[in-house]
Amino acid sequence: MTTRLDWVGLLRHGQSTGNVAREAAEAAGREVIDIAERDADVPLSELGLRQAQAAGEWLAGEPPQLVVASPYRRAVDTARVALDVAAARGVEVPGGLRADERLRDRELGVLDMLTSRGVAERWPDELRRKQRLGKFYYRPPGGESWADVVLRLRSLLADLSAETPGLRVLFVAHEVTVFALRYVLEGVPEPDLLAAAARTDIPNASISAWERGQDGGFRITAAQDVGHLVDVPLV
Repeated sequence: MTTRLDWVGLLRHGQSTGNVAREAAEAAGREVIDIAERDADVPLSELGLRQAQAAGEWLAGEPPQLVVASPYRRAVDTARVALDVAAARGVEVPGGLRADERLRDRELGVLDMLTSRGVAERWPDELRRKQRLGKFYYRPPGGESWADVVLRLRSLLADLSAETPGLRVLFVAHEVTVFALRYVLEGVPEPDLLAAAARTDIPNASISAWERGQDGGFRITAAQDVGHLVDVPLV
């Protein structure tokens, strides 16, 4: 992708109560995840809050010029906590924090709140369609594909490039955003991207980063880094 940004970072939100509920439901073999809130309102867990604070210590040492967060509560709260910690260390981000709906998590439509077992039991035709199309192009009824996420991410990157050439921007968003950035910035082909996704874990509060080279292309300089979480559990 042609962009005039110099550096793009991605901080995945800290552990949320939804992450905890999903893991419990999958482990118990249940069909439905027990989450009271809508996805956009799921808060951080206590561990997620500690992870966000640790990310703030990293932010104080590597401050971007702007932080843009998904509007989902778990992402905005992660960003706010991290920025507060950095500010307490005397480090301010010039552009501050803004939320942008183009960084929201992928919408799952009819598959929302379902575990892998729930999808197989309640939507077997959709599971077969996903297996045939692959997760990059598969769009559940009422939901989005990875390609849809990529399209809105391209739009956001283009707007930021036009707004401030040479910008160093940190996104605070979701697991799927990491793979979308690899596709857009690095140009990773779909088959390679899906293979990478199958073998890659994106821990909560991990940091990935891309830097623009002399040729104008981006190279990844940090991949799911958790060094700042050395004193904080990952799960």
